[in-house]
Amino acid sequence: MLSTLASGRAASSGLAAAPSSLLPSWPFAMGQLRTISVEALQPSDRFAPRHNSASDGEINAMVKLTNFDSLDALIDATVPKSIRRKGMMDIGPYNEGCTEAEFITKFKAMASQNKVFKTYIGMGYYNTYLPPVIQRNLLENPGWYTQYTPYQAEIAQGRLESLLNFQTMVADLTGMPMSNASLLDEATAAAEAMTMCSAIARGKKPKFLVSDKCHPQTIAVCQSRADGLGLEVVVSDEAAFKLDKDVSGILLQYPATDGSVRDYKALTDKAHASKIKVCVATDLLALTMLTPPGEWGADIVIGSAQRLGVPMGYGGPHAAFLATSEEYKRLMPGRIIGISRDAQGEPALRMAMQTREQHIRRDKATSNICTAQALLANIAAMYGVYHGPQGLTEIAQRVNGLAAVLAAGAKKLGHKVGDQPFFDTVRINVGDAAKVCAEAVKHGINLRQLDASCITVALDETTTLGDVDALFAVLNKGKQAGITAESLAPQVEAGVGSFKRSSSFMQQPIFQLYHSEHEMLRYLKRLENRDLSLCHSMIALGSCTMKLNATSEMVPITWPEFANLHPFVPLDQAKGYQQMFEDLAQQLAVITGFDAMSLQPNSGASGEYAGLMAIRAFHQSRGDTDRNICIIPVSAHGTNPASAIMAGMDIVPIGVDKQGNINIAELKQKAEANKDKLAALMITYPSTHGVYEEGVDEICRIIHDNGGQVYMDGANMNAQVGLTAPGIISADVCHLNLHKTFCIPHGGGGPGMGPIGVKAHLAPFLPTHPVVATGALPNFKTDKESCGTLAAAPYGSALILPISYAYISMMGAEGLTQASKLAILNANYMARRLEQHFPVLYKGKAGTCAHEFILDIRPLEATAGVEAEDIAKRLIDYGFHAPTMSWPVAGTLMIEPTESESKAELDRFCNAMISIREEIKDIEEGRADKKNNVLKNAPHAASVVLGETWDRPYTREQAAFPAAWVRQAKFWPTVSRVDNVYGDRNLVATIPEDAVEPLAATA
Repeated sequence: MLSTLASGRAASSGLAAAPSSLLPSWPFAMGQLRTISVEALQPSDRFAPRHNSASDGEINAMVKLTNFDSLDALIDATVPKSIRRKGMMDIGPYNEGCTEAEFITKFKAMASQNKVFKTYIGMGYYNTYLPPVIQRNLLENPGWYTQYTPYQAEIAQGRLESLLNFQTMVADLTGMPMSNASLLDEATAAAEAMTMCSAIARGKKPKFLVSDKCHPQTIAVCQSRADGLGLEVVVSDEAAFKLDKDVSGILLQYPATDGSVRDYKALTDKAHASKIKVCVATDLLALTMLTPPGEWGADIVIGSAQRLGVPMGYGGPHAAFLATSEEYKRLMPGRIIGISRDAQGEPALRMAMQTREQHIRRDKATSNICTAQALLANIAAMYGVYHGPQGLTEIAQRVNGLAAVLAAGAKKLGHKVGDQPFFDTVRINVGDAAKVCAEAVKHGINLRQLDASCITVALDETTTLGDVDALFAVLNKGKQAGITAESLAPQVEAGVGSFKRSSSFMQQPIFQLYHSEHEMLRYLKRLENRDLSLCHSMIALGSCTMKLNATSEMVPITWPEFANLHPFVPLDQAKGYQQMFEDLAQQLAVITGFDAMSLQPNSGASGEYAGLMAIRAFHQSRGDTDRNICIIPVSAHGTNPASAIMAGMDIVPIGVDKQGNINIAELKQKAEANKDKLAALMITYPSTHGVYEEGVDEICRIIHDNGGQVYMDGANMNAQVGLTAPGIISADVCHLNLHKTFCIPHGGGGPGMGPIGVKAHLAPFLPTHPVVATGALPNFKTDKESCGTLAAAPYGSALILPISYAYISMMGAEGLTQASKLAILNANYMARRLEQHFPVLYKGKAGTCAHEFILDIRPLEATAGVEAEDIAKRLIDYGFHAPTMSWPVAGTLMIEPTESESKAELDRFCNAMISIREEIKDIEEGRADKKNNVLKNAPHAASVVLGETWDRPYTREQAAFPAAWVRQAKFWPTVSRVDNVYGDRNLVATIPEDAVEPLAATA
């Protein structure tokens, strides 16, 4: 009967009948029944195998090439036994991992605990409309969010153009000559401005005056930053400013935190007469109507671009900005995009003044910021492009008009409104501010209580006439007011009075062209097509860990319950967020082996700084105020020395041995010599040379024996998770790059997150916040001895924390541990394949590397005149982003695959490198010219390969299609090799007024 049924089914489907030999394998075949195991009923689509790409067969093949019997044997030989984790991690309810569908369902329930009220708190955070065309095609598009920082300019022309648009928009709106391409948030931008003022004064003026009308979080961050730098922040009414000779700068808020717009021209002139710099925190949307600070004398203008289309996200991520004059361009923090030219003399974009990057300047760096907010700056830039100057002005005028109607209605209801002009925020004296705010909450509305008697109401582009009517009811003790916004509007005069802007802005063609969705969509796609991202191929950047950003991890960030919360709403409106913070902190604490976490630092560099400031506060609490020596290996990450300087520490460098390991004898000698002043050691593990140093436990012991604390840089956590941990190794504090190990996208240069984990004795010193007190998570709630406030929002860039929470929860403990093992396997497999062609610079005791390795390119300069940069540019022709170039050792390439790359992709990259080595051999043996060859001329842009003339001593095919796979999906760089020197000598950081898109082709 069964045979007949099978035959009939096959016949009806046009297929041959199944052979009888196969039938017994069916559960009901020939009367053979089987019991059903519980395991067989578990979901088969679990997440971990989708993230960890290698199959069992691929793992066995790769292990075999590394000359080990098994993956575990390779791990045992690579990770020192003295620091191995004993047993599997227990990361809580999600310890077994789960499917994507399971997690999304559970997480949606958690998100529903957040209450999305109508919020008018302001203080630098506003509701905004993110145009769907930008949300879908930029924020939710891996072609935009998976790129790396644009160090390889030839394959980053799209986002470079977008960031140049951002700089131009900011410069025009602020009335300043130039802007950077974004900073972390408004408060840290203010702290950077303060540091600039000190640098301009060559450190001889330690006092910085801050108006009490600045946002409280901005004041707090400046105070915390000043503490480490030995500066003094004096907060007062600006009318009481004492412009003494020891004052380097002043900070004003325009409009002020209470919404008032004040005339600072006389104060600015007075400050300049005393050679004091004027810094102004401002609002870009307001500047479409207000006279820009650059026109009344500001030297530095900072602020946030959040309200230009970027959701509040409970505090971030948002792109801040800093604009100034060209005179101070080499003192600017962050990154600057500039217009240069390529090898053909055509305009091309690049990151300008790259020698200012921290890995080169180290303790002389202008700032320790290495993660900007490129993705968010791109959103704000596209918002500006989409609306144009007219559209932005119309939005601003509408907001201002609604605010004017609110003010008029408040007066009619018997309340007193501030006398000063305002843009969007109305200050209202209601008598009992707490009572009115409580009444507002009953109506699903959040207001700001400014003091005992006054509230402020900050309107935004999402506010409607009906919303204003609801506010009238709140102001009328919860009853209908008897007036409506619609009826009141014709009687009200709006505007900003004598502060009205008269100058034009954003007149470049780029801001006039793309106001329809169809054209905007095509513009976004054109720029995306100019950038190489993880959508195209692996990005094997050593120390940067360019991991898969799974779609299911990204989904929650656009849920309204997460995206539309103001960071200062009452905690009972953010229960979902608070639960996630607790859960994520617990997971990270277990993974790191620490007792407590802070989620406030909103970049890796900020995490470094936070960790050192916690150490500093710990020493000071014990009376050890002289402990200010920080020992840093010469191989350490470039931001390490800059962070130590910012934390008020003096640096003592130590060298490495021939194997690239820390020189323990030198470390011991210098630790003992400075035992009375030793504050900390900064160490990266595995080392920046890609090796698990055998003596790391001894290194920690030496520091502790001499009274210091051990700070571990978490950049290489992808080689630790599940196998060892900073706490197990005996570190006291470690920051985590969530945009590396824990899957938050790099976004073309940000967002990032740098939470820190600490041992219990450091927990009381973790960051807090002046508006929402934070302390340590998950086991501590004290902030009595906090190191201060280090970010504008209490939990940093909270909106992207769901990405890491999703990753950890779906992977589970076993999946996370397997990820570390596969990252190590992939690196050792690639190193073994490539060592026959390029020397591998450092190896561990067993001849293995960690999760990354360094290829030494230096010998090729002597034999063929080829440098690391030539190989980096030639890899573009093969469809790959270059590995980390000339760091941590000059003239090398540092390669890091991740666990998500398949063996086929690893082989494709190795084959590209081997093919390039053969091209170099042609030079060495005289078959190719030493100066005119495929490497020196790389990358080969389409305009060159398809040009009418071809006078090179190799074929067009060799140039553009050096491997078979390139023909399947050729990525064409849009420019030839960019001339860095020209770009620095001729800095142009805004779009010329007559430039038409695409800039790189027609500027």
